[in-house]
Amino acid sequence: MKLKSTIKILLTGTIAIAVGNKVAIAQQLTPVDIKNVVINDTFWSPKLNTLHTVTVYDVLDKLEGKYQPDRDDLIQEKEKTGRTRDAFLNFDRVAQEKTSTGESDGPPWCDGLVYESIRGAADLLVARPDKKLEQKLDGYIDRIAAAQAADPEGYINTYTTLNRPSQRWGTNGGDDRWQHDLYNAGMLVDAGVHYYNATGKTKLLQVAVKMADYMCKVMGDAPKLNVIPGHAGPEEAFFKLYLLFKGQPALADKIHAPVTTDAYLSLAKYWIEHRGFPADADGSRKRQVYGSYNQDDQSVFTQQTIEGHAVRATLLGTAIAAIGAYDNDDRYIQTANRYWDNMVGKRTFITGGQGAIADDEKFGKDYYLPQSAYLETCASIGAAFFSERMNELQANGKYMDEFERALYNNILSGVSLDGSHYNYENSLISTNHPRWVWHSCPCCPPMILKMAGALPGFIYATDKQKGIYVNLFIGSTARIGKGANLVNISQHTGYPWNGSIQLNVDPVTASNFSIRVRIPGWATGKENPYDLYSSKSTGQVKLSVNEKAINVHIENGYAVISRKWHKGDKIMLTIPMQPRVVEPNSQVAELNNKLAIAAGPLVYAFEANDNPQLTGSTLANNETLQLQPKPGLLKGINVIQITSPDKRQTLTAIPFYAIGNRDKSNYQVWMNKAQ
Repeated sequence: MKLKSTIKILLTGTIAIAVGNKVAIAQQLTPVDIKNVVINDTFWSPKLNTLHTVTVYDVLDKLEGKYQPDRDDLIQEKEKTGRTRDAFLNFDRVAQEKTSTGESDGPPWCDGLVYESIRGAADLLVARPDKKLEQKLDGYIDRIAAAQAADPEGYINTYTTLNRPSQRWGTNGGDDRWQHDLYNAGMLVDAGVHYYNATGKTKLLQVAVKMADYMCKVMGDAPKLNVIPGHAGPEEAFFKLYLLFKGQPALADKIHAPVTTDAYLSLAKYWIEHRGFPADADGSRKRQVYGSYNQDDQSVFTQQTIEGHAVRATLLGTAIAAIGAYDNDDRYIQTANRYWDNMVGKRTFITGGQGAIADDEKFGKDYYLPQSAYLETCASIGAAFFSERMNELQANGKYMDEFERALYNNILSGVSLDGSHYNYENSLISTNHPRWVWHSCPCCPPMILKMAGALPGFIYATDKQKGIYVNLFIGSTARIGKGANLVNISQHTGYPWNGSIQLNVDPVTASNFSIRVRIPGWATGKENPYDLYSSKSTGQVKLSVNEKAINVHIENGYAVISRKWHKGDKIMLTIPMQPRVVEPNSQVAELNNKLAIAAGPLVYAFEANDNPQLTGSTLANNETLQLQPKPGLLKGINVIQITSPDKRQTLTAIPFYAIGNRDKSNYQVWMNKAQ
């Protein structure tokens, strides 16, 4: 059959040549490996230090049961059992060959939370080697491996073994929406890959490979089991496992288990491509269906909007974008575009939060963006991972704009400034919203660790033409390329408090290439790529090379500088950071006649601590907005002082991420517009 080549313009405007289902993407990025990036930043270094020295230990200790309950359900549980729950006891019970005991600590996805924490901690070890932490993780891995060794097939999911041993994968009347067999397995695979990359140790990777090979044997096309994950996430994890062994085939010799490299990618694709098909064409091989909740109500290739549980949906989108970029499969690429465009254009909150509805923790309908929305921390992290993968796929700065929106607002608000208290929900208005020490579903802290560990790898990227992309403004050094093509980059900035960014470019050999520096949409008057929110920039973007001003030529959200680079070359970028008023799209009924305040990537909130007369206060477009550094407040922030034209009203706004770190936790982001 003769294939006809046609030229398509994808929804994003990318020009591509399509042949059947294959599409040659004009641009595709590769992130600079976290091993080649070192963060040294006035804003991020203190936060990452707290995450490494406090949060990672806090999360692991609390997973071991070392916490004093501060929520009613956990307080009552301790009163009933005489102790706090310990996720690691589940592995010990299984290692002792216990089964059908009905005794397990925590919800069924506790195994996955352990694995996610190990993954996040592994990446943090790359940035800061820590023998104490590594030994702690090795001890956990020994217990995990012992649990797996109790099963001759290499199966490991402690909840199912201890409670429903005949219902693996949610079969035989089981329920993977609850059991999380596949999700837990995916997080095990993810942790195994990341821990190997960080330490070179293969013990956890071997456990992951045994589980992955067993899954590849029992699920997939007929006559295997027709199952897909009740919770997305395994798709990207198995893709990473495939890439690991594809790139390092000799590694298989170090694993004391069969390695079926191609099968890992095949199963990941099966899980994506068989959604919406709960039975074979003849009605056989039926599986339990949870509908749009876990994105299984129709084929992903016909789904026009992003639906269901927001964490599941964003992690599925992440995998679709990643595999689409790898395979150049038009079906995947167009699906990823539809999901992302709908999410960002009609369902994203001003802070980058996702998931309007508490029931099923799901997306609402288009333009349903109430102030009191759910906005789970995990969902914003999933959306940020999705946005970063979309940038790898299509090299457009709008994706990193939305990554940054989530990162500096909804994600950072998920962990307290002291690093040991957390938010599950991050609504935009609240009365008495205290952070918690620990939760009966503590899924957000491990996800925060995953984002923190991955962050260095999202600052810079390269394209196939050896061009360099600067995606995030975080003080850092990076080694990009190798040999004669090695380029050392160093970045110095006061972002997000000011918009001055200096990039020092030091190629080993003087050479011609392009450097693309992201220019945030809000800096040029484009608050949202689809005008879900709007604002006006009151300053000008300025760019210079070696102290000589140059025109700011923007392509796909990046200022492009193409020249022959020499050692000592210097780029200076200035981004306007003046406070701005943000208005919602008129189709957002819940926000009619409301305004919000932002400065740079930060969305601001009004907390009762600073505004005793908060109730009844209003905002107007013509009020005076003044940034004021407060180095002694909330570990150092800029506040925005808002003064009404008649000077009768003065309000103080703090960055949204800083809410809930003082005695009162009453706050709001949106204010009524003054009439």
